[in-house]
Amino acid sequence: MKRTKIIDVLRSTNYGVEVCVKGWVRTRRGSKSVNFIALNDGSTIKNVQVVADVEKFDAETIKLITTGACLSVEGTLVQSQGAGQSVEIQANKIDVLGTCGADYPMQKKGQSFEYMRQYAHLRLRTNTFGAVMRIRHNMAMAIHTYFHQHGYYYFNTPLITASDCEGAGQMFQVTTKNLYDLKKDENGKIDYSDDFFGKQTSLTVSGQLEGELGATALGAIYTFGPTFRAENSNTPRHLAEFWMIEPEVAFMDMAELMELEEDFIKFCIRWALDNCKDDLKFLNKMIDKGLIERLEGVLNADFVHLPYTEGIRILQEAIAKGKKFEFPCEWGDDLASEHERYLVEEYFKKPVIMTNYPKAIKAFYMKIDEEESGFGGKSGQTVQGTDVLFPQIGEIIGGSVREESYDKLMNEIEERHIPMKDMTWYLDTRKYGSCPHAGFGLGFERLILFVTGMQNIRDVIPFPRTPKSAEF
Repeated sequence: MKRTKIIDVLRSTNYGVEVCVKGWVRTRRGSKSVNFIALNDGSTIKNVQVVADVEKFDAETIKLITTGACLSVEGTLVQSQGAGQSVEIQANKIDVLGTCGADYPMQKKGQSFEYMRQYAHLRLRTNTFGAVMRIRHNMAMAIHTYFHQHGYYYFNTPLITASDCEGAGQMFQVTTKNLYDLKKDENGKIDYSDDFFGKQTSLTVSGQLEGELGATALGAIYTFGPTFRAENSNTPRHLAEFWMIEPEVAFMDMAELMELEEDFIKFCIRWALDNCKDDLKFLNKMIDKGLIERLEGVLNADFVHLPYTEGIRILQEAIAKGKKFEFPCEWGDDLASEHERYLVEEYFKKPVIMTNYPKAIKAFYMKIDEEESGFGGKSGQTVQGTDVLFPQIGEIIGGSVREESYDKLMNEIEERHIPMKDMTWYLDTRKYGSCPHAGFGLGFERLILFVTGMQNIRDVIPFPRTPKSAEF
């Protein structure tokens, strides 16, 4: 008999028909005469209840139906008499496809997320992680749908690169060289002439620079792929391998960029509320009781546009009135998550797009403001950056208008001592037909954190990569 997914069985009102479902046992309870088996196949957060009259099945089969075991069940779809489900299956045939012993790590309720991270290869079968992964899929679909509908082209940037977009140098090296016998030149530097690419290469930290090439040819592109940061950060907000969404758009100014950022993220949240109702209800009940209210709050709010200078003034006023922060916030400081969350959660009580940051704390490619920046700042000391700040998260989007002037860009590169030997191709975008353009980066996992209400970024990606952790 052909298998029916449990999500389709639960929607059916075709009582009396024979169905076949396959999945994993969540729980089994019952008496000597009848057993109730909760079966889940990953298609929905909800289980289908299988009712098995013990006399129909041999004792050995019943004994093998344990938490985590994989079953194939054929039976009659009937209206359920119990609470919590409208249909159930009266089993006529049960085949145990895979047994599961008492040492199965995921069989007990109430296990901590920290415990489950040790078993990332098995935690996906739990209710929470099933819900998170289905939402993750839906967010990916929302992203592609949004950009496709708005005329953007999906653009694939390289994972292996010789350039460091951020200038931070915290990159994972990629090489075919024998690390036990490294050939060096007379100056003691590694000789890459015998390497696969003939030069030092690394895993990308961002697809932005190559994305700018795409925007200056196709008008509007977006990247959506894995990026890698070798930061030794053991925090709930950092991963060594994560996914990034990076649109780049020709002829876009700062006002249009902020409009894009707000519209895009609202589209994604609306998609989650429309397409992930059951999973969000579960997470709202079990993980974060304010989750759905917070998501709806973002949809209904007009994002605040806040210059950095004004944000510093608000924070300093709060300090003067007795507000305690762990980190300082003087003009020129990079805001910590606690500062961002104060502005969003306590002061404005809605998302904030912070703009016009000091250029010293932002990347070299951001367009420099011409006007007086205020608050002790001088003309030419701030940039057209646009960071979107969210409740619970802090910064969720980092964007900017890009500097299109070759001379100004070179001046920043020289002042910051950024090595450009492998980036002449990037400068060509400013030499040959340069145009105004803008874009942003959104860490996919940060978005999933917000939409699911989860507290640790390691719990919104199937197999997290963090310092001293590369299992599975």
